[in-house]
Amino acid sequence: MNERQIIDHIATLVNQADERLLKGIGDDCAVVAKDGRLVWLLTVDTIIEGVHFDPTFHPPEKLGRKVVSVNVSDIGAMGGRPLFALLSVGLPRTFDPSWFRAFARGLADGCREYGCLLIGGDTVASPQGFNCSLTVIGEAAIDQVVYRNGARPNDAIWVSGPLGFAAAGLELLRRRLDVASPALAPLLAKHLDPPARVELGRQLGESGLVHAMMDLSDGLATDLAHLCKQSGVGARIAAWDLPISPALIEAARLTGANPEQWAVGGGEDYELLFTAAADAHDHLLALGRRCGLPFAPIGTIVEGAGVVLLRRGADETLEECEIAYQGYDHFYGNIG
Repeated sequence: MNERQIIDHIATLVNQADERLLKGIGDDCAVVAKDGRLVWLLTVDTIIEGVHFDPTFHPPEKLGRKVVSVNVSDIGAMGGRPLFALLSVGLPRTFDPSWFRAFARGLADGCREYGCLLIGGDTVASPQGFNCSLTVIGEAAIDQVVYRNGARPNDAIWVSGPLGFAAAGLELLRRRLDVASPALAPLLAKHLDPPARVELGRQLGESGLVHAMMDLSDGLATDLAHLCKQSGVGARIAAWDLPISPALIEAARLTGANPEQWAVGGGEDYELLFTAAADAHDHLLALGRRCGLPFAPIGTIVEGAGVVLLRRGADETLEECEIAYQGYDHFYGNIG
């Protein structure tokens, strides 16, 4: 079973109805009614040594910040703001106290930055390296929550920033290639200490312009496929519109990689992926400028199913390639 099949199977076992549950499995957060005006947003993510980070090059303080940012990113992706966090930590019996103190400082800094309060959790001994899970509880106005299931045919597909940075940064760190280069520093930062677009998500939710939204954790191909499945639509992405930066191209040259594949299949960028009507184009560009982010329209929602990448051939003919779910899967690794 792959990761998607596991989640789908679990969903079949959880079928108890509760009028307070507005959204369960299948979105960035569970959504639970709070009162007539607000809802609770609940999410959890886990960080495992050797899967999500390598302690030989991932500073513990930045890891602590990342634990927070990857969780509050889910809250932002639904238009909410984070409030509270619960931390569960597994540590080897021979853990280094100075390493853990630095990790805890980073965690505390991340909580302060995003405005959430650590209110409890659990600590256990781990037989196989460090791991932790963070549960974040947030809130949003009930009429401003943005789900994955609202994309409509003819919507434009947007991303909030460049793609492939985290995957490229990780590869550079693994190979110890030009890690001191200022030009490549943004790629390394995206893997080590990614920012969460919480304020942007809140503004997009308030704008009323966005029909569907999620954060990019498993890569564009996989995450867009999830959004399309939830919305009952398909997508067509233009390769020439993908925001591939010169830094990504340079990293690909150094490693022999394909920058387009990083942009399509690389995970952990934590930019926002969202759809909106075509006539919202100028308003969204203006919102992006106000937030200091280079929004990019990269394709169109269509009727049907699947995610297709369009490329221009040598004779200017269009080539179509199905790319749905060609991102990271914890049980298959990078696929596609």
